[in-house]
Amino acid sequence: MQKILYAYPEGSSYDELLTAAGKPRAVAKALLEHFEKLGPEALRQRQETADTAIRAMGITFTVYSEAGNIDRSWPFDIVPRTLSAREWTQIEAGLRQRLKALNHFIDDIYNEQRVLDDNVFPREILEGSRNFRAACRGVHPRFGAWANICGSDLVRDADGTVYVLEDNLRVPSGVSYMLENRAIMKRLFPEIFAMCSILPVDDYPAQLASMLADLSPRPSDKPVIAVLTPGIYNSAYFEHSYLAQQMGAYLAEGTDFLVDSEDRVFLRTISGLLQVDVIYRRVDDDFLDPEVFRDDSVIGVSGLMRAWKRGTVAIANAPGTGVADDKVVYAFVPEFIRYYLKEEPILPNVPTYLCLRDADREYVLAHLDELVVKPANESGGYGMLIGPRASVEERQRFAERIREDPRNYIAQPTLSLSTAPTLIGDHLEPRHLDLRPFILQAKDSYVTTGGLTRVAMNAGSLVVNSSQGGGSKDTWIVEEDV
Repeated sequence: MQKILYAYPEGSSYDELLTAAGKPRAVAKALLEHFEKLGPEALRQRQETADTAIRAMGITFTVYSEAGNIDRSWPFDIVPRTLSAREWTQIEAGLRQRLKALNHFIDDIYNEQRVLDDNVFPREILEGSRNFRAACRGVHPRFGAWANICGSDLVRDADGTVYVLEDNLRVPSGVSYMLENRAIMKRLFPEIFAMCSILPVDDYPAQLASMLADLSPRPSDKPVIAVLTPGIYNSAYFEHSYLAQQMGAYLAEGTDFLVDSEDRVFLRTISGLLQVDVIYRRVDDDFLDPEVFRDDSVIGVSGLMRAWKRGTVAIANAPGTGVADDKVVYAFVPEFIRYYLKEEPILPNVPTYLCLRDADREYVLAHLDELVVKPANESGGYGMLIGPRASVEERQRFAERIREDPRNYIAQPTLSLSTAPTLIGDHLEPRHLDLRPFILQAKDSYVTTGGLTRVAMNAGSLVVNSSQGGGSKDTWIVEEDV
């Protein structure tokens, strides 16, 4: 029988399932042994079963292109990514610490601004922020938590170090795919779940609902929670509808709401008007309220900011959280942890050059062929330059952009992202990946056990975003035998 690892090459990257000697890591041993017993044909059939189930369940995402919006089935690989529970305990603590510090920063920026007065964070960076919302000055959300839901992207370098690559604090997406990935794997491989101690992830909707309920400004055993969606053409609409259904919350578009003369938010239902206590918004700030932000928005709720500032409704994530969802601000998070929490960071940042600094900019321009350059406020892998893989012309164009708007660019060394075995045809090949855990914060904090592992399906690619050809894997946090 042909072995599924027969063509697996030794590489310079850290592999999540295999050691440098090509042996299974302790947390992946039972998994890989079982895969070898099943053989290539059985694995190929189970991959086809997974793909069929994804199509049947309508698990999709939308790709925006010049040709129009294209709905595609969620790309999924049946070989999970494994991590030990012991390592995860440390990562989880680091994620809680990070979001706590970020929420202190956001609350400070919109109120006392001590971080500016104490010269911990440069005032000119705030003045150049595209996501600072003056309308949010003076507001204190409940529990001091502005970013109630965060998706932080983690990567592992060749030496095994786990870094935080970025924090997504505005409207982070992907958690529904994490949950569906696990549901599919349980159906495909029930025998492995019976064999291994894999920590569960399916309590996330309950945790999310509980966190949102804690934000309610009205005392009630069952506050009214609504998910505000831009509608069916949004790339994450599947997730909006999925989470609303799982939480027992209302799924509504902007036109379904109204704000009355007392600044209370109501939802139009077939039974009449229903007062809303908490809105889990999946609409960007710019389109949230045409009275305050873009007056041409047709997907927001007119008067919503008045209601939020008056305290009659809670919004998660709060308007204005994007001030910390900025790759330039990212570089200061370790200092925020020291400043606000009086602690040392548990998880490190990737070393980062700020192009607004003269010395950093000169270094970046002289080493564009070695660095990854990112704009401060893009997402989805768009607008970035991977220097070692770019042409001379591409690097020259980026050099001009940096000189024209240095505040808008950071640069980082090109990491050798870790890999994991991925089913390609009848065998396993290494593919680069990252990990997006989800962190909740209100009265208490919560971290998913694992998260959404995103994988670059093309050989050698470092781009894991689904909109650019990436896929996903289930993430297993495995308790090792003592």
